[in-house]
Amino acid sequence: MSSQSTPDHLIKEAQTIHPVIDLIRRRWSPRSFSERMLDEERLNTLFEAASWAASSGNEQPWQYVYAFRGTEGFSKLWHCLDDGNRPWTFKASVLIASVKRTIIERNQKVNAWASHDVGMANAHMFLQAVSMGFYCHPMAGFYPDKLRETLGLDEFQEPVCMIAVGYLDDPDKLDEPNRTKEITPRTRKGIDTFARKIT
Repeated sequence: MSSQSTPDHLIKEAQTIHPVIDLIRRRWSPRSFSERMLDEERLNTLFEAASWAASSGNEQPWQYVYAFRGTEGFSKLWHCLDDGNRPWTFKASVLIASVKRTIIERNQKVNAWASHDVGMANAHMFLQAVSMGFYCHPMAGFYPDKLRETLGLDEFQEPVCMIAVGYLDDPDKLDEPNRTKEITPRTRKGIDTFARKIT
Protein backbone atom coordinates (compact mmCIF):
# COMPACT_ATOMS: atom_id res chain seq x y z
CA MET A 1 0.00 0.00 0.00
CA SER A 2 1.50 3.30 -1.07
CA SER A 3 1.76 6.33 1.15
CA GLN A 4 0.61 8.32 -1.90
CA SER A 5 -2.82 6.61 -1.83
CA THR A 6 -3.29 6.16 1.91
CA PRO A 7 -1.48 8.30 4.47
CA ASP A 8 0.79 6.10 6.58
CA HIS A 9 -0.51 7.58 9.80
CA LEU A 10 -3.89 6.07 8.88
CA ILE A 11 -2.34 2.66 8.23
CA LYS A 12 -0.63 2.70 11.61
CA GLU A 13 -3.05 4.85 13.59
CA ALA A 14 -3.74 3.24 16.96
CA GLN A 15 -7.21 1.77 17.37
CA THR A 16 -7.71 2.55 21.03
CA ILE A 17 -10.40 1.22 23.34
CA HIS A 18 -10.35 4.37 25.46
CA PRO A 19 -10.00 7.85 23.96
CA VAL A 20 -6.51 9.35 23.80
CA ILE A 21 -5.21 12.49 22.10
CA ASP A 22 -4.53 12.33 18.36
CA LEU A 23 -0.76 12.73 18.73
CA ILE A 24 -0.58 9.50 20.73
CA ARG A 25 -2.80 7.63 18.28
CA ARG A 26 -0.74 8.82 15.32
CA ARG A 27 2.72 8.25 16.79
CA TRP A 28 4.52 5.22 15.40
CA SER A 29 8.03 4.18 14.36
CA PRO A 30 8.37 4.10 10.55
CA ARG A 31 11.21 2.63 8.56
CA SER A 32 10.53 4.14 5.14
CA PHE A 33 11.93 7.66 5.04
CA SER A 34 11.87 10.06 2.10
CA GLU A 35 14.72 12.07 0.65
CA ARG A 36 13.20 15.24 2.12
CA MET A 37 15.56 16.79 4.64
CA LEU A 38 14.72 18.16 8.05
CA ASP A 39 16.19 21.57 8.80
CA GLU A 40 18.05 22.64 11.92
CA GLU A 41 15.17 24.77 13.17
CA ARG A 42 12.71 21.87 13.19
CA LEU A 43 15.26 19.62 14.86
CA ASN A 44 15.89 22.24 17.53
CA THR A 45 12.15 22.29 18.19
CA LEU A 46 12.39 18.57 19.04
CA PHE A 47 15.20 19.25 21.49
CA GLU A 48 13.21 22.12 22.98
CA ALA A 49 10.32 19.71 23.54
CA ALA A 50 12.71 17.26 25.20
CA SER A 51 14.01 19.97 27.49
CA TRP A 52 10.59 20.39 29.09
CA ALA A 53 10.17 16.76 30.12
CA ALA A 54 9.77 15.98 33.81
CA SER A 55 12.88 14.71 35.58
CA SER A 56 13.81 13.74 39.11
CA GLY A 57 15.03 16.83 40.95
CA ASN A 58 14.92 18.68 37.61
CA GLU A 59 18.24 17.02 36.84
CA GLN A 60 17.52 16.77 33.10
CA PRO A 61 20.03 13.93 32.55
CA TRP A 62 19.47 13.68 28.78
CA GLN A 63 22.06 14.45 26.14
CA TYR A 64 21.74 14.15 22.36
CA VAL A 65 24.39 13.81 19.68
CA TYR A 66 23.06 14.11 16.14
CA ALA A 67 24.06 14.35 12.50
CA PHE A 68 22.31 15.08 9.21
CA ARG A 69 22.31 12.65 6.28
CA GLY A 70 25.17 13.25 3.88
CA THR A 71 27.68 14.21 6.57
CA GLU A 72 30.62 12.35 8.04
CA GLY A 73 28.90 12.47 11.41
CA PHE A 74 25.87 10.66 10.01
CA SER A 75 28.12 7.91 8.66
CA LYS A 76 29.81 7.55 12.04
CA LEU A 77 26.48 7.15 13.84
CA TRP A 78 25.10 4.85 11.12
CA HIS A 79 28.05 2.48 11.51
CA CYS A 80 27.16 2.07 15.19
CA LEU A 81 23.82 0.49 14.22
CA ASP A 82 23.42 -3.27 13.95
CA ASP A 83 22.76 -5.14 10.71
CA GLY A 84 19.00 -5.13 11.27
CA ASN A 85 18.76 -1.34 11.28
CA ARG A 86 21.33 -0.32 8.70
CA PRO A 87 19.30 -1.29 5.59
CA TRP A 88 16.59 1.33 6.19
CA THR A 89 18.17 4.04 8.34
CA PHE A 90 20.53 5.31 5.65
CA LYS A 91 17.64 7.37 4.21
CA ALA A 92 16.70 9.02 7.49
CA SER A 93 17.15 12.78 7.52
CA VAL A 94 18.84 12.72 10.92
CA LEU A 95 20.35 10.15 13.26
CA ILE A 96 20.41 10.90 16.97
CA ALA A 97 22.22 9.17 19.80
CA SER A 98 20.26 9.49 23.05
CA VAL A 99 22.58 9.47 26.06
CA LYS A 100 22.02 9.67 29.81
CA ARG A 101 24.24 11.19 32.47
CA THR A 102 24.41 8.58 35.21
CA ILE A 103 25.33 10.88 38.10
CA ILE A 104 23.55 13.84 39.65
CA GLU A 105 25.43 17.06 38.98
CA ARG A 106 24.80 18.74 42.32
CA ASN A 107 26.09 15.89 44.52
CA GLN A 108 27.83 13.43 42.18
CA LYS A 109 25.63 10.56 43.38
CA VAL A 110 24.24 7.87 41.08
CA ASN A 111 21.01 8.97 39.40
CA ALA A 112 18.78 5.91 39.72
CA TRP A 113 16.05 7.57 37.64
CA ALA A 114 18.13 8.73 34.69
CA SER A 115 16.85 6.12 32.23
CA HIS A 116 13.25 6.92 33.13
CA ASP A 117 13.84 10.65 32.67
CA VAL A 118 15.59 10.25 29.32
CA GLY A 119 12.66 8.12 28.18
CA MET A 120 10.34 10.97 29.17
CA ALA A 121 12.40 13.44 27.13
CA ASN A 122 12.45 11.10 24.14
CA ALA A 123 8.67 10.67 24.28
CA HIS A 124 8.26 14.46 24.20
CA MET A 125 10.41 14.54 21.06
CA PHE A 126 8.44 11.80 19.35
CA LEU A 127 5.08 13.48 19.94
CA GLN A 128 6.45 16.89 18.93
CA ALA A 129 7.69 15.37 15.66
CA VAL A 130 4.24 13.94 14.87
CA SER A 131 2.68 17.34 15.47
CA MET A 132 5.05 18.76 12.83
CA GLY A 133 4.47 16.08 10.19
CA PHE A 134 7.54 13.88 10.58
CA TYR A 135 8.48 10.88 12.70
CA CYS A 136 11.08 9.37 15.01
CA HIS A 137 12.04 5.71 15.22
CA PRO A 138 13.91 4.78 18.43
CA MET A 139 16.26 1.80 18.19
CA ALA A 140 17.83 -0.58 20.66
CA GLY A 141 19.66 -2.29 17.80
CA PHE A 142 23.07 -0.66 18.00
CA TYR A 143 26.51 -1.36 19.47
CA PRO A 144 26.81 0.63 22.72
CA ASP A 145 30.56 0.17 23.08
CA LYS A 146 31.17 1.29 19.50
CA LEU A 147 28.91 4.31 19.99
CA ARG A 148 30.64 5.15 23.26
CA GLU A 149 34.03 5.04 21.53
CA THR A 150 32.82 6.97 18.47
CA LEU A 151 31.40 9.78 20.57
CA GLY A 152 34.16 9.79 23.18
CA LEU A 153 31.71 9.34 26.04
CA ASP A 154 33.10 9.36 29.56
CA GLU A 155 32.35 6.92 32.37
CA PHE A 156 29.30 8.91 33.46
CA GLN A 157 27.65 8.96 30.04
CA GLU A 158 25.70 5.92 28.87
CA PRO A 159 23.93 5.35 25.53
CA VAL A 160 20.18 4.77 25.91
CA CYS A 161 19.02 4.38 22.31
CA MET A 162 19.49 5.69 18.79
CA ILE A 163 16.79 7.53 16.90
CA ALA A 164 16.14 7.86 13.17
CA VAL A 165 14.18 10.98 12.19
CA GLY A 166 12.55 11.91 8.91
CA TYR A 167 9.53 12.30 6.67
CA LEU A 168 7.48 9.31 5.55
CA ASP A 169 7.94 7.57 2.23
CA ASP A 170 6.25 4.71 0.38
CA PRO A 171 6.48 1.40 2.31
CA ASP A 172 6.91 -0.43 -1.02
CA LYS A 173 10.43 0.98 -1.22
CA LEU A 174 11.48 -1.23 1.70
CA ASP A 175 12.82 -4.76 1.43
CA GLU A 176 11.20 -7.57 3.39
CA PRO A 177 10.59 -8.07 6.25
CA ASN A 178 10.62 -4.30 6.80
CA ARG A 179 7.90 -3.62 4.22
CA THR A 180 5.50 -5.98 5.97
CA LYS A 181 6.32 -4.44 9.34
CA GLU A 182 5.59 -1.01 7.88
CA ILE A 183 2.04 -1.86 6.79
CA THR A 184 1.00 -4.20 9.61
CA PRO A 185 -1.51 -2.63 12.02
CA ARG A 186 -0.17 -1.84 15.46
CA THR A 187 -1.36 -3.72 18.53
CA ARG A 188 -0.93 -3.32 22.26
CA LYS A 189 -1.61 -5.34 25.39
CA GLY A 190 -4.93 -4.60 27.06
CA ILE A 191 -4.76 -2.30 30.06
CA ASP A 192 -6.07 -5.13 32.25
CA THR A 193 -2.72 -6.89 31.72
CA PHE A 194 -0.67 -4.10 33.30
CA ALA A 195 -2.95 -1.85 35.37
CA ARG A 196 -4.32 -3.10 38.69
CA LYS A 197 -6.59 -1.29 41.14
CA ILE A 198 -6.19 -1.88 44.85
CA THR A 199 -8.66 -0.96 47.57
